[in-house]
Amino acid sequence: MEEFMGLMIGLVAVLLIFGGPIFLIALAILKGGKTKKGQSMEAEEARKAQEIYQGITRMEERIEALETIILEHERKGGTR
Repeated sequence: MEEFMGLMIGLVAVLLIFGGPIFLIALAILKGGKTKKGQSMEAEEARKAQEIYQGITRMEERIEALETIILEHERKGGTR
């Protein structure tokens, strides 16, 4: 059960990592021409998207570390 939950969390993280930027790129293409205000807003959105991506990447690393700890604990015969 724990392995399944770890796998599901990892899958969601991967989907967010790859799906988010693709969605933002598609949105930018559909949006078309930019005004000065639009360019400023776009820069802010890009900065926020980058922060989100970095946060998701860090979260994925933490999840992998937790999965490793759990698997090592189970291999040593530990119980919860």
